[in-house]
Amino acid sequence: MLDDAPRSSSTSADSIRIATAEFVVSAPNLKACPPLTYPEVAIAGRSNVGKSSLINHICNRRHLAKTSNTPGKTRLINFFHLALDPDSVHLHLVDLPGYGYAKIDKASQQQWARTLQEFLEWRPLAAIIHLIDCRHEPTALDKQMREWIAHQKIPSITILTKADKLSSSQLAQSRSRIVHSLHLQKEEPCLATSTLKKTGAREILQALHDVILGASSETLRKS
Repeated sequence: MLDDAPRSSSTSADSIRIATAEFVVSAPNLKACPPLTYPEVAIAGRSNVGKSSLINHICNRRHLAKTSNTPGKTRLINFFHLALDPDSVHLHLVDLPGYGYAKIDKASQQQWARTLQEFLEWRPLAAIIHLIDCRHEPTALDKQMREWIAHQKIPSITILTKADKLSSSQLAQSRSRIVHSLHLQKEEPCLATSTLKKTGAREILQALHDVILGASSETLRKS
């Protein structure tokens, strides 16, 4: 059941661990999504930005989410159940179809866009994890997604993926540009991660933990 009472916690990132990480279901559309059992955190981003790899990384599971070198493989809405200790924080991570992949037929592009739009507009969300490739400037679609998040006033966690591809100074410069380009607020997490070098998972789990504990009853009761 949904626990809609806002709570606060000073739990440190070092103590947070994954107690449960399991695949729930793949849904082809909004109607096929499971009942709203736990707070849901959607993962949005361009195709091939690393959504599935991020799920495996933070859950410390190699094959929990299916990954592919071919962009656009995620065509379903994939639900994963996570439980975070020590506070027994439960949530569903929802891996959404990637946007911005042009090398598919127009009908498929339109179908993916409809699926994504319907989910974001009608599914109650505790937060959104917005993935951006740190090597590139945010695209028009990235900015459009960010504008929607800001307009809906949904808590967000911006994740800069593929951080191993840049030096420390380059990554700092990239982060500054992305924060400015997407108009991120100071209080909004903007974290870098590398699935190759296994960095950033601890900070992401902390941000997830905090956003679920701080989710308002109004957000969780939307339907």
